[in-house]
Amino acid sequence: MKEVDFREGLRDAIPTALGYASIGLACGVVSVNSGISAVEMALMSLLVYAGSAQFVMCAMILAGAPLLSIAVTVFFVNLRNFLMCLHTTTIFQGNRLGSNILIGSFLTDESYAVLLRKHIEEKQIAPSWMYGNNFAGYASWVIFTTLGNLIGGLIPNPEQFGLDFALVAMFVGIFSGQLEAMARTVPLKKIGLILLAVGLAYVGLSVLVSSYVAVLLATLLGCFVGVMIDDKN
Repeated sequence: MKEVDFREGLRDAIPTALGYASIGLACGVVSVNSGISAVEMALMSLLVYAGSAQFVMCAMILAGAPLLSIAVTVFFVNLRNFLMCLHTTTIFQGNRLGSNILIGSFLTDESYAVLLRKHIEEKQIAPSWMYGNNFAGYASWVIFTTLGNLIGGLIPNPEQFGLDFALVAMFVGIFSGQLEAMARTVPLKKIGLILLAVGLAYVGLSVLVSSYVAVLLATLLGCFVGVMIDDKN
């Protein structure tokens, strides 16, 4: 592993790590109300490592949901990760299987978005860069969710500080940067058609299925539209 590439990955993931600080604190605070200890919160973040799913887990634990129901719900919430991992393997073609599994195991929406931005600028990306990208988010999430649990009693209502909006704000920032980079190489008409297809598909599908499944299916449709209108050989 090249140390320079790893450090560059850490540096590129700084916005993600900072975003995880606020949303991780919020998740930690929520976990206190569910009766989760700091050790349990740390283990949840270390082993599950799924932002939105951990919020869902805290709510279901508070409601006294059975373990099987929690496991199935978390599976569907994170089902989109399979799609992201499949695409990530195309970026790291020729990489060792074990290395790709390691990358996929720590991949998140945010680290994936940072990867896509990097891939627009550089077609060849070292796996060690992705290790750094993933590690920055992982370490930040574990630290701040645990810290949030420890100080949870001091912040009984995190919504008043806007912590519940931190994840959305982080996504907007990452997406806007990626969109700006894409606009330099991809015609705006194509980008607009893909976004329109995803938006309409999500609105229509969310009426028929759960929001998590609707996101997955709408993303697949967006990928299909992107392939169909791609004029590259």
